[in-house]
Amino acid sequence: MFPEYDVIVVGAGHAGCEASYASATMGSKTLLITLDMTKIAQMSCNPAMGGVAKGQIIREIDALGGMSGIISDKTMIQFRMLNRSKGSAMWSPRCQSDRAKFTEAWRLALENVPNLDFWQDMVAELIVKDNRVCGVITGMGLEIKAKSVILTSGTFMNGLIHIGEKRIGGGRMGEKASTGITEQLVELGMEAGRMKTGTPPRIDGRTLNYEVMEEQKGDENPSKFSFSDETQSLTTQRSCFITYTNTEVHEILQTGFEQSPMFTGRIKGLGPRYCPSIEDKINRFADKDRHQIFVEPEGWDTVEIYVNGFSTSLPQDVQYKAIKKIPGFENCKMFRPGYAIEYDYFPPTQLKPTLETHLIENLYFAGQINGTTGYEEAACQGLMAGMNAHQKVHEKPNIILSRADAYIGVLIDDLVYKGTDEPYRMFTSRAEYRISLRQDNADIRLTEKGYNLGLASQKRYDDLQAKKQKIADLQHILKDLKASPEEINPTLEILETSPIREKVIIGNLLKRPEITIENLAKNYIPFANVLAEFPIQVSEQVEIHYKYDDYLQKERNMAMRFQELEDLMIPDSFDYSKVQALSAESRQKLPKMRPKTLGEASRISGISPSDISILMVFVGR
Repeated sequence: MFPEYDVIVVGAGHAGCEASYASATMGSKTLLITLDMTKIAQMSCNPAMGGVAKGQIIREIDALGGMSGIISDKTMIQFRMLNRSKGSAMWSPRCQSDRAKFTEAWRLALENVPNLDFWQDMVAELIVKDNRVCGVITGMGLEIKAKSVILTSGTFMNGLIHIGEKRIGGGRMGEKASTGITEQLVELGMEAGRMKTGTPPRIDGRTLNYEVMEEQKGDENPSKFSFSDETQSLTTQRSCFITYTNTEVHEILQTGFEQSPMFTGRIKGLGPRYCPSIEDKINRFADKDRHQIFVEPEGWDTVEIYVNGFSTSLPQDVQYKAIKKIPGFENCKMFRPGYAIEYDYFPPTQLKPTLETHLIENLYFAGQINGTTGYEEAACQGLMAGMNAHQKVHEKPNIILSRADAYIGVLIDDLVYKGTDEPYRMFTSRAEYRISLRQDNADIRLTEKGYNLGLASQKRYDDLQAKKQKIADLQHILKDLKASPEEINPTLEILETSPIREKVIIGNLLKRPEITIENLAKNYIPFANVLAEFPIQVSEQVEIHYKYDDYLQKERNMAMRFQELEDLMIPDSFDYSKVQALSAESRQKLPKMRPKTLGEASRISGISPSDISILMVFVGR
């Protein structure tokens, strides 16, 4: 019934969709297996994509040739660029999405990939021979052979839903859990753990009083995620709203603490530190008498509302009593209560940087199975796992993005070398080179890589080359464009910055924090005439070059020093036990993780700089 596939992807969440799209587009015969084909790329939690650091990841996925940016653009109902008041390294795109249209758009995109087949079933077991995965066995007992398998199980592996004292087996509300694989992998020698996440109640938007809430509109001139011209910016947008909890809400919630699965110990897994449940927030931050609530519409054509900031697993009657005390929610009707969900994950230090497991060859993990949280973190792992599975099957080089290449590289490097014992979330602070790893230059950093791998299209590559040429042209013009004090000082006075006393190169004025390309063009006509020939994406890059060139050069120097360690290879046969000068922790961890380079070894948790210096001597430095 089935041919032998190059790649089988198990699970059709955000990681599974990107994994199957990548491997199939690059040329591998791919099968996507999911429990329910109507739930492909389901937004299980909030209907939004991007945000701080997460928006950078979506742009990187898009630059490499993945689909999350395009799907987000096609289905967004609002767009905002966060952190505009800060430096450009902190700017982060975020959109509010139409939940139903997002799922539909992903399914249509996958159905248009020629090398991709679908099968609706549960995967109950992996076929493993001589520590190599050879396929899967489904819940219906079907054996499907494959050269590689990517597990993207999300919250489904032994998923357990908690609402107060109620416990329901399931991967999402109304969907059954997946069983069997965890037990098999543990028996084969892998380590597993439990994590938890949660979701808030869904509310009938017709029953809310928006007049007492603060309206949060989208950007006046919205941008988008994808660098391609396949998508367009929004012309109309839906607003979100902000309200707050209060002491009365908190007091009602506290009446349910004795039935809370989190406080009574029924939930064993750790939840996300940076997106806690409302009961966790009022317990941990008892000094605060209110917490922010974001009221987010679920789409263009639905009245359903997502109550961001009110995730909870308290009994549903307590949830309902408490939420009705939030300003604007006094007469609300609930569609369904919030709940927590516990699920299996595998500590990601058991993976190579390609996301292939150390123990079982050609088996890859991506998404929440690796201990991450968030659609964006899952999607980029799926993309990299799909690319690497294709490369391995076709005996091509591995694809590993470094910490200096992309936020994706930072995320995977953190996971496989540092590990995580709580749901991992990406932040800009995790990236050492965040001035270089901006959302605006993801195409310059990554599109050529995606094109050379057969994922990004020829048009994407051609558009990038044209953009780079225009950037160079504008930089050249600004080096020669000069102004005398008489010409430019009136403009500088308007912009409230110091006048000049001698002729100045216009480009150098952009180094001043008070001056931007936009406000200079508005007030100095010769400059405006020059800019008229260039799109905003080009002028933006040139402005950043002038403002941050010194900082960017420092990061380039840091990256070069980092690369020196990356280039020092450790032989596969190296015997750490014979190096008595190494710490006991290093002698224990290094043989287990088998880093390929001194750079990889230096990022393993517990490996000290002195241990790296010792290894330098022994590997021939």
